[in-house]
Amino acid sequence: MTTSQVTPRILVIQHEDGTGPGLVGEELTAAGLALHPVHPWDGDELPASLDGCAGLLVLGGAANADDEEALPWLPAVRVLVREAVDSSVPLLGICLGGQIMASALGGSVRVRDRGPEVGAVPLRRLPAADGDPLFGSVPDGARAAQWHWDEIGALPPGAVPLLTGDDCLHQAFRVGPRAWGVQFHPEVLGDAVADWSLSDGPAVARAGGDPGAAVASVRAAEAELRTVWSRTARAWADVALAAGPGARRDP
Repeated sequence: MTTSQVTPRILVIQHEDGTGPGLVGEELTAAGLALHPVHPWDGDELPASLDGCAGLLVLGGAANADDEEALPWLPAVRVLVREAVDSSVPLLGICLGGQIMASALGGSVRVRDRGPEVGAVPLRRLPAADGDPLFGSVPDGARAAQWHWDEIGALPPGAVPLLTGDDCLHQAFRVGPRAWGVQFHPEVLGDAVADWSLSDGPAVARAGGDPGAAVASVRAAEAELRTVWSRTARAWADVALAAGPGARRDP
């Protein structure tokens, strides 16, 4: 089999049950990429390197990005994140994944003192979004599904902020030419958020939030969420396809 016949493979790190790649995974598969999911919470071992991978997708989860007791595989994830950035392997970190990126690359993550941000929340473009391969087409005010208790306190040195929000400053950022982190959940729609509300809803309510309203807002925004974030996921797929299977060449 020649290189041109090899299906580019994306390493997908999933930190817990119920937090799969969802809509993002659908778009990557439709674009011709093969997903290679790893479930360390279920006993899977993370690979030692990204050799043979066209990209790295790090998904979300309930734990803190620095809690190695809850997620003992975090050091290995940080190694892969740094390798991706150093080698220009396409990287996308979602919610916890974005927080792990920030922490691993020299930024910081903190517990929100305002309680969790949940529901469909409008985001604002920042100047650097213009021309960005992923976020250049995201309209100002586009809504994104949110469900997080922690947030990025400081971006890594050299990171480029792309999207922000009224209640959470760092919503999307880029490090180097091919690594992106987001605080929100481009991969989910209403059903996934409804599932999260079953387990996490009571805690959200105790913190002053309204989990029912959060689920309703995501369901009401589903058409927009699917349109905007499917396009963004496909743009990341294009970056991975251009890099090629396991490619490590400078941009």
